[in-house]
Amino acid sequence: MEPLTEHRQVSGPVVYGFLRLVRVSAARQAALTASLAEYCRSHELQLSGLFTDREVSVDPSSAAFTGLLDVLALPDVYGVIAPAMSHLGPKVIAAERGRRIEAAGSRLLLVRGPRLTHPSISRSGPVRRRSPGITRVLDAES
Repeated sequence: MEPLTEHRQVSGPVVYGFLRLVRVSAARQAALTASLAEYCRSHELQLSGLFTDREVSVDPSSAAFTGLLDVLALPDVYGVIAPAMSHLGPKVIAAERGRRIEAAGSRLLLVRGPRLTHPSISRSGPVRRRSPGITRVLDAES
């Protein structure tokens, strides 16, 4: 796949990464970080920073997430990239964080989208349901 800019030096849309790394090995952290960086490089996104949440919390306002929201207020920020929705936290916290990212006017890009346990079947075929405002960008393991 050729880059859209045909190898010209241009800045792509600015994104910030978010990882939730509670009790994760250094090797796993390095692999996830490299995965986000490689995806951004190959899709001409400018990964301008990475926020890492290392605490188990029942509050969506962790220090890392608050910092992420602060940079989303900067001009020309396109969005947030994460390996999967689970990196935003447990389901209730992840849903709230997703709403806050959208409220900041940013897109949430997921390398691996939500898993479907039992897709509904209709006469026209399976119905795939996704959360609004979330963009699935790649089928890859995180």
